[in-house]
Amino acid sequence: QVQLVESGGGLVQAGGSLRLSCAASGRTFDIYNTGWFRQAPGTERELVAQMWSSDNTAYADSVKGRFTISRDNAKNTVYLEMNNLKPEDTAVYYCRAVAYGPSVYWGQGTQVTVSS
Repeated sequence: QVQLVESGGGLVQAGGSLRLSCAASGRTFDIYNTGWFRQAPGTERELVAQMWSSDNTAYADSVKGRFTISRDNAKNTVYLEMNNLKPEDTAVYYCRAVAYGPSVYWGQGTQVTVSS
């Protein structure tokens, strides 16, 4: 089992920055992919960024050049650095981990609100 806890959300003005954190615990050595998703009211959950154990990363076109996913292996934490935030980035952001098996784990989500 893997447990994920997100933090770092909040209210920010357009053009501002936030850094989200996703702390993992449990069988973290089985994780080979970690991603950030977001879901705005009335929309489907969408992939924002993901990182593989190989350090390869991928981003949604809407956030390329503004968001950066990274991790600190010593802390079992994955980050999402979000710069130049836009009102359309407003959503609940979720962390997802995929472990060998495969097994998929989700965090509880953290709200990001960008005011214009």
